[in-house]
Amino acid sequence: MDAFFKPASVAVIGASPTVGKLSYIIMESLLSSGYGGDIYPVNPHYDEVEGRRCYPDIASIGKEVDLAVFAVPAPAIAGLLKEAAPFINAAVIVSGGFSETGEAGRKAERELLAIAEKGRVRVIGPNCIGIFDAVSNLDTFFIDRERVKRPGRGHIALLSQSGSFALTAMDVFASEGIGVTRVVSYGNKMDVNESDCLDYLAEDDETRVVVIYIEGVNDGRRFVEAAKRCAARKTVMALKVGREGAGKKAAGSHTGAVAGRYEIYRAAFKEAGIIELSGYEDILDGCMALNKLTPVDGKRIMILTDGGGLGVGIADASSASGFEVAELPRAKVAQLRGVFPDYFAVANPIDLTGSVTDEWFAEALDVALSGDDYDIAIVASLWGPPHLTDNLPALIGEVARKHGKPVLICSPGGGYAREKNVLFEAAGLPVYYTPEGAVRGARIVAGLSLKR
Repeated sequence: MDAFFKPASVAVIGASPTVGKLSYIIMESLLSSGYGGDIYPVNPHYDEVEGRRCYPDIASIGKEVDLAVFAVPAPAIAGLLKEAAPFINAAVIVSGGFSETGEAGRKAERELLAIAEKGRVRVIGPNCIGIFDAVSNLDTFFIDRERVKRPGRGHIALLSQSGSFALTAMDVFASEGIGVTRVVSYGNKMDVNESDCLDYLAEDDETRVVVIYIEGVNDGRRFVEAAKRCAARKTVMALKVGREGAGKKAAGSHTGAVAGRYEIYRAAFKEAGIIELSGYEDILDGCMALNKLTPVDGKRIMILTDGGGLGVGIADASSASGFEVAELPRAKVAQLRGVFPDYFAVANPIDLTGSVTDEWFAEALDVALSGDDYDIAIVASLWGPPHLTDNLPALIGEVARKHGKPVLICSPGGGYAREKNVLFEAAGLPVYYTPEGAVRGARIVAGLSLKR
């Protein structure tokens, strides 16, 4: 698997100087990504591509190549893979036209797999966009970087049967400042599948969080075993699509996936220790949280707010989501009563009203998180109160680090709030604009499934 994620060399089969062709964009992606290995264009019709010598075939390179990316029409793949197999260790086949198209495509895919197995070549694809690796700077995606931004380096890995989902997630992650280690789109997963990737990521020190987009799993027992191993060391989240009739049918025509009974997947996720997600928003909210926070084993939540209605909304969402909105202990109530005005609601939520100051917000959080009464907190800050300043985010961040407990921010609002909320992000605190989003993020940090 290192040949996919840490290749010393990459060949692009079908490389072309024609702007707009998939093979041209793949070359552009490799050359602009900062990848430090050797890059070999291969196409008998050209002498040069992107300023590099273009080889008529892979044998002409004269040395072993770790990874070959095949970007040619489906009918040509089998012959080219057979020709290349003695000289490569791994292949990414981006071409569609295989099992997702029907019986003829399935037969062609079986023949392709036989060639790969005989040549001892591991294959990602076909019908995929391949790999983006922010650690080795490998990028085999055939989508222009101006159209889909690539995220920076972080500690989240994304595994997806769907190329469009992987691209969408990457673009959003880039805009939200969420970093990744490795993104893998394996399409029809003729050979390499989610279980292979989970086994690899379980041993990958760079990755702390794994997100999986699943249309179907072919070997359920192997998947559960691989997921268990990975979930014992990392946070693993999964979104299962194709749960209902129309979705199942669409999954089959998209990647040739066998969607299977949804109840079986739910049981498998539970057995493996996977956090099940219910939709796209869960992925973003969860990754925003885990991009900055360390998971916690506990569901006792403290809520602080300067707007009573906002606090009530968070409390409702928390209770409905499996959190314990436990009462503030009497000793802490007495401690805060000795400091705050009588009209502050010292309970859970703690409502500091529009009279709040930076220091009161920080002191309330400090007292609440001391000891072992709460595992996690949501601070709901409306920037309207006149005494709040730009110092608030840093103070909240200091308290969170002091107690070593995850703190999420819920701060709805328009332009002014969004401008100020950048300061919370800079303080290492994930920001959400709705109570539901903040609670979704908190649930993932606390390891609570989002399917109930």
